[in-house]
Formats: sequence, structure tokens, C-alpha cells
Amino acid sequence: MAYRGVDYLHFDSLLSAEQRLVRQTARQFVEDRVAPIIRDCYREGRFPSELIPEMGELGFFGANLEGYGCAGMNNIEYGLLMEELERGDSGLRSFASVQGALVMYPILTYGSEEQKQRWLPRLASGEAVGCFGLTEPGFGSNPGGMLTAARRDGGEWVLNGEKTWITNGSLADVALVWARTEEGIGGFLVERGAPGYTVADIHGKLSMRASVTSSLSFTDCRVAESMRLPGAAGLKAALSCLSQARYGIGWGVLGPAMECLEVARQYAIERRQFDNRPIASHQLVQEKLAWMATEITKGQLLALHCGRLKDQGRLDFAHISMLKRNNVANALECARIARDLLGANGIVDDYPIMRHMCNLESVKTYEGTDHIHTLVIGERLTGVAAYK
Repeated sequence: MAYRGVDYLHFDSLLSAEQRLVRQTARQFVEDRVAPIIRDCYREGRFPSELIPEMGELGFFGANLEGYGCAGMNNIEYGLLMEELERGDSGLRSFASVQGALVMYPILTYGSEEQKQRWLPRLASGEAVGCFGLTEPGFGSNPGGMLTAARRDGGEWVLNGEKTWITNGSLADVALVWARTEEGIGGFLVERGAPGYTVADIHGKLSMRASVTSSLSFTDCRVAESMRLPGAAGLKAALSCLSQARYGIGWGVLGPAMECLEVARQYAIERRQFDNRPIASHQLVQEKLAWMATEITKGQLLALHCGRLKDQGRLDFAHISMLKRNNVANALECARIARDLLGANGIVDDYPIMRHMCNLESVKTYEGTDHIHTLVIGERLTGVAAYK
């Protein structure tokens, strides 16, 4: 049966025709181009890079940005796009999210006109790939402690340091690297092949296998002044990029959650046990399906409201923390429940359940752990920061 998503509370009636069209376009792309290959990609630990040009042609990169070849979608359309891509695989949504929210957004927001003209059309089309270098081996949840440093030397900057857990790292034609300078933390565009810049992929992953994850190393790497983002002053600029990406995650994880529910629902109807009755007739099974449908629906409404606030310029980073924290945790629980309902079949890759579950374990951690987002919400409620 064709995938229809979850519309228990007539959620679709809250969407415009344009928003439903964006979702259907992305849904068809996932059905036609992603679903036939993603199991093998996950098995092989390979990102389906052959899809990049097509994703660019469809306007999937920087989709909610204006100008420079970007699609100019509203933030609800963008969220629905992320939802469908992540239903395909978290690695696919991560690629698009990094490309758009973590590379194109800061260039558009903090970059010079020369940087925008040079990079944004190429990134939007998929001709060029970008990555975002913030996390370090010793600093994840506390990015302000970064050790990577840049010092002026005439008309250049000299970078030294290391970044890790970088999505798209070895694929990237340009890395947006955050470094400590005498003037505060700044952002630098480092091109592939720059002397002193090396990349190594991280292997042995049991999650996000259809995604490229790398470490970046800078040893006396020289970057021209023209490659520094002139408007990116301080850590706040880097964190604003993460807010853009986290918003997309809050929508994106609804995709695998919905697929897990649908797979489990169909399985429960077809699987027979005890007097040859479908296991869907058992109360414990129905309770689990009801929980999944309820939490997904609540997540849809939370995401929709955040999207409306974002389009109005009223969405705050603390709102995004609630969106990301709630929807990721519940999506992961949906995957675990679905695995339980499928029994032993839940662990084989004939079904997407275990792949989604493993991916969501990473999504719960990256771009702000569940614990950090809890503390962001707590600080907003009390006025007291409890990070230390």
C-alpha cells in the first residue's frame, strides 16, 4: 500500500494546498529514489551521493531561504520536506539539513556579498557540498570551550585545531569552521584541498550508516581574509545556525516515527497468534499503537505551531529546544515500540524499524543532547542557568 503518513486528527486540513504539494513531491522522491536503495546503503555504510544533483534540482537545499537559487519555501513547507526526507533515512535529512541550515544559512546571514554569490547558487543546486565544523573531540555540549584557534598573519588567518563528528566532512567542497580569535569566535570558509586541512572519515558506526561523518584537522591552515564571515561575531552566530537545523530536526523525526507506526500497524493486522487471531486484536498491542498515534499527532501540532511562529519571526531558541527534545524522544520510543511489536522480525532489515531506531539514537544526541535542551527549557522557566 502507498504510504499515507499519519492524519489521525485531520492534521492535513491545517495545511495549504502548496504545503501538501511540497510534501507530496518529497514523498514521491523518497518512494521512487530512496526506498529502493537505502537498505543497501545502510548495509554498506554508504551515503547515496548520486541523489545530490536531483535533490538540488528539486530545491531541497536551503529550501526555506530566499534568493541565490533557493526555493524560498515557508517554514512549514520546509518542515514537511524534512519530515519526508527523514522517513527515507536520517542520513538523507542530515545531509540536506547541514547543507541548508548549517552552511547556506550562515553564508546568507553573516557572509559577504561575494561569498553569497560564489557559494549559495552552487550549494543550492548540489554542485557544491558544505559541512559545519563546530564540535571538537573535547567540546560537544560546551562549544564555547573550543580549542581551535585562528590568528591573523597579514591578510590571512592561520587555523590550528580539530573538529569531529562532522556530517558531510569528506564530501564537502567547503567547510564552515568556527575558531577562537583575539576578537572572539568567528566563522571561516575553508575549501577542500587547502594546505594544512585534512579530513578523515569515522568508521565503525552502528548508527547513521547511510551518512558521512568525519573529523577535520587544521595544521597552520591559511585562510584568506575574504573567506572569513564578516557578520559572524561570537558564539551566538554559530548557535543561531544550530537553531535553524534543530527546527528541521523537530519536523524530520516525525517521518520515521510515522513509518514505524504504519509498519507496526500493518504487521499487527497480518500477524496471527493465539487461536489464529491477528495480534492487533490484543489489548496490549492496541495500547502501544494508540500511544504512538497520540504522540505523533501531538508532535505534528507542536511542529506546526513552531513553524507558524517561525514564519512570523516569533520562534525562540527555547521553543525549538522543546520541539526537538519532545519529538526526537517520542520518535525514538515509537521505533522501540514498533520493534517490540514486530518481535524477532523487528531486528532484520527487511523492515526499516531497527535502522530508524539506531539513527534516532544519534539524532537524540547531536545538535543539542536531550539533557541540554532540558536545561534550556528549565532556564527559560526559572531564569536560572543550570549548565554547570
